[in-house]
Amino acid sequence: MNPSCLEHTLTPSESEQFERDGYFVVPDAIPQDLVQTLMPISDEIDRSERERQGMDPGARVNHYDFIGRDAAYLKLLDWSTTFPKVWGILGWHIQLYHTHMTYTPVEPAGRRVEDDGLALGWHQDSGQINRDLEGNPRPRVSLKIGYFLSDASQPDRGNFYVLPGSHLRNEFPGDDRSAMPAGAVPVCVPAGSAVFFDRRLWHSGSANYWIEPRRVLFYGYSYRWLRPRDDMRVEHLLPACDAIRQQLLGVTHSGGRGFTSPNDEDVPLRGWLEEQGITI
Repeated sequence: MNPSCLEHTLTPSESEQFERDGYFVVPDAIPQDLVQTLMPISDEIDRSERERQGMDPGARVNHYDFIGRDAAYLKLLDWSTTFPKVWGILGWHIQLYHTHMTYTPVEPAGRRVEDDGLALGWHQDSGQINRDLEGNPRPRVSLKIGYFLSDASQPDRGNFYVLPGSHLRNEFPGDDRSAMPAGAVPVCVPAGSAVFFDRRLWHSGSANYWIEPRRVLFYGYSYRWLRPRDDMRVEHLLPACDAIRQQLLGVTHSGGRGFTSPNDEDVPLRGWLEEQGITI
C-alpha cells in the first residue's frame, strides 16, 4: 500500500463528526478522470442487469456485489484518500463485506417534487443484525463509503438523506418511514465526493428530478468476523491483489479461526500499520 495514504488519515474533526452525527463527507475524494472511467462501466452493468432481470428502466435499483464485475472497482477498495479513514474508525481487523451500486433514474416527464414528493424510505443498514444484537445503541459493526459518480450538489437530484445523530438511537423517530422527520437533511455533494456513514444511521434515498441518473458506488467495510452480505465473487481477482487487498477481500490463511483469532498473515494491514509507526 502506498505510504502517501498516510496523508489522508482520519482527522479529529472527521472523527468528532462521525461520532456525533454518524456521517461525514470527503470532498474531491476521487478525481474526475476516475469518475469518467467508472461511469460507463457502471452504466453498462445497470443496462445489462435491467435487461437480464426485466426491470423497469425507470425503477430505482441496487446492483449488489459489483466489486468483482470489473477490475477498475478494485482501485477504490484501498483508495488513498478514503481507506485510511476506514481503519481510523474500525481498526485493522477489517474486510470489505458488501458492495452495491445504486441507480436512481430521472423521474418521468411531468412529475414535480412539489406534487409527487421524494419517495423516501428511511432505514438502518444490515437487516437482521438490528434484531439480533442487544443494546441501545447497538454496536457499530460496519460502515459504508458512498462514492458519487453523478452531481448531487443540489436538492432533488436523488440525494442521500440522513438524520444526523440517529445512529445513537435504535428506533426511528416517528411512525411513517416515508415522511421527512424533523432534523433530516439532504447530503448535497458533487461528483467525486465520498460520503462515510455508520450503518446504524437512519438514512434514505430519494427521487431524482434532475437531468441525469444519480449513480453511487457503495463500499461496505466491517470486522472480519462478520459474514459477508454478498457472495463476494472475487476469486478471479485475488492473484493480482497484494496481501492487504486479499485481506480486505476475505482471504484467511488459518481457516475459520483466522476470522476471530487471526495470525499475522491473516491481517497484513496490522503489520503494515506497525511498520509505519501506527498502533491502533
